[in-house]
Amino acid sequence: MQTQTTGKTALITGAASGIGRELTKLFAKDGYHVILVDRDTEGMDQLVAELSNQHGTQTTLITKDLADPKAPEEIYAQTSGQGQTIDVLVNNAGFGLLGRFATETSLATELAIVQTNAIALMHLTKLYVKDMVAQGDGKILMLGSEVSVSPSPMQAVYGATKAFIKSFSEAIRDELNDTGVTVTVLMPGGTNTNFFETAGAAHTKQADPKKTADPADVAKAGHDALMSGQDHVVAGFMNKLRVAMAHVLPDPLVAAIARQGTAPMDDAQPQKQKQLLTTVAIGAAVVGGLWLLSRSRNRYDLSALKPTAYDKAKYRYKAGKVKFKADNAIDSVADSVKGAYHDAKATVEETLV
Repeated sequence: MQTQTTGKTALITGAASGIGRELTKLFAKDGYHVILVDRDTEGMDQLVAELSNQHGTQTTLITKDLADPKAPEEIYAQTSGQGQTIDVLVNNAGFGLLGRFATETSLATELAIVQTNAIALMHLTKLYVKDMVAQGDGKILMLGSEVSVSPSPMQAVYGATKAFIKSFSEAIRDELNDTGVTVTVLMPGGTNTNFFETAGAAHTKQADPKKTADPADVAKAGHDALMSGQDHVVAGFMNKLRVAMAHVLPDPLVAAIARQGTAPMDDAQPQKQKQLLTTVAIGAAVVGGLWLLSRSRNRYDLSALKPTAYDKAKYRYKAGKVKFKADNAIDSVADSVKGAYHDAKATVEETLV
């Protein structure tokens, strides 16, 4: 089957497997000429054959390891030397490593993670975004993560690179206003790819196939957000909830919850897990309340309504009941929950004033 071409080109790093593979398929379906960048030549060959059979896609393969500092310049030299204009840049390549930073992980591997996930991403963006600005059009998709906005114990360096991606992307997106170039961050949670195996985390709870997302669904969310010019998208409802709670709950508590996901699948700590789940439920309730309040305010312009003294007293009474229940639900994390309660209460009161 021959797909009608758009005359545009998309360059995708980490294209041989996982989310990158699914994104490549989507751009091929859209009629793009796709440039695949990966160190896995066999995986790229298999994908090229599939795209050719399904869409008659024009493809270019570039075998590079982005852990090599020279790779971005070599990729840019090859595409520009062939006169290829990159309309869409997908910075998808990346990997992680499970273990305690102080005593269990390899510095060499962690430096490679930083090089691949952050430096190569920034380097490729620097090279291609200038051309996009010059032509007045372009789209850049960055692969962030739900840990872009929360601590990631036992994967500290990986999490830090994802936080960099979110901050960097939001900053340059603002700088690129009125240039015709947009930047979008895709923020998935655990996804059913080879990520966990590569990271040495295939045995952990976060890698449970029953709880991880389909990479095709994640790619579709990222592709749609990119094409519509969104600044970011969190793929999956539960991931949206976790990201929202990361903005409400205290960082130490968010870190403790994340740490639970790195435990072995057969590790049972019922009491501790019950406490954390109770805390998560309270955080979810706070997030849900704020979301509903936001929707109501946007729909009915609540800013124009001045709450009465009675309304304020009623709210404080109900908020006090929530605090009482939180205090009695989980004594061992009471301080953290109280902090979340006070933060949320202040936010709601500020909205009502």
